[in-house]
Amino acid sequence: MIPSVPFVEGLYASMLRIRRVEECIADLVERGEVLCPCHLCIGQEAIPAGICAALRRDDYVWGGHRSHGHYLAKGGDLTGLLAEILGKPSGCSGGRGGSMHLFAPEVGILGTVPLVAATIPLAVGAALATRRLKTDRVSVSFFGDGATEEGHYHESVNLAALWKLPVVFVCENNLYASHLSLSERRAAEAIVDTARALGVPGDQVDGNDVLAVHTAAVQAVAHARAVGPVFLECRTFRWRGHVGPAEDLDVGVRRRADLAGWMANDPIARAGAWLQAAGMDAGRLAAIERDAREEVRAALARAKAAPDARPEDAGAHVFAARVE
Repeated sequence: MIPSVPFVEGLYASMLRIRRVEECIADLVERGEVLCPCHLCIGQEAIPAGICAALRRDDYVWGGHRSHGHYLAKGGDLTGLLAEILGKPSGCSGGRGGSMHLFAPEVGILGTVPLVAATIPLAVGAALATRRLKTDRVSVSFFGDGATEEGHYHESVNLAALWKLPVVFVCENNLYASHLSLSERRAAEAIVDTARALGVPGDQVDGNDVLAVHTAAVQAVAHARAVGPVFLECRTFRWRGHVGPAEDLDVGVRRRADLAGWMANDPIARAGAWLQAAGMDAGRLAAIERDAREEVRAALARAKAAPDARPEDAGAHVFAARVE
């Protein structure tokens, strides 16, 4: 089915919104206004935008340490995200989680966790719960290529296959696990084959083509809801370092050589080119850009204006309340 211009415009706006928020967070880190570690998904926006557009509001999403994009694409509140990163009590996790612990159950985000591969058993557990409760919700686990080298990845995928659980495994393969390239860690680069070996069908997708990601996600979600687990390997590249705003150009020989090519393969620019080819004028694209920048500016102003955490509340949620 040929996608409509309004639908692609929505995907484009979602990706652009994520990019501008991430750039804002990078600026805050560089200025010393944000002190918690921040892992940025700049360059990878097509994956959260394309996947989450295929989900229902009540479907579950589990994200890892690089999950600002998943949170926003699934419908998480922008001001709540920025307030959380600033350590404000009005943040989506009460200002206690920071960049890597985001929570928005009202839109199906049950949590993001920084432990490598931890999203995978959590999503499988959520999928098991929906099966026991006889609902048709789908759980999506987002994780990086490095997560597939952990033992509980294989255990969880095997269990999901055995019990035919409604879960979609989304590997955001950005070719680096921290500072080690994929070619230095694996003899065979097709990560999707590890899932197929455990009985889970899957595909390898161009993770910088939001339409390809979305098309694969629609099919995967439908299969998971009706039949059982699916694996998507979305190949992409992060523009910034493993953590923080730097580009990490000196991390290995290949990264310096590859970054320019991947930046030329910008998922946002590709979607914009599709829209222009479909007849959208440059003025409309510029308006989407202005709207994204203004939304981020206004959300940051609200987050900064929110009350700071109080020292006397530091012990809250640490000890159980005394029951008389």
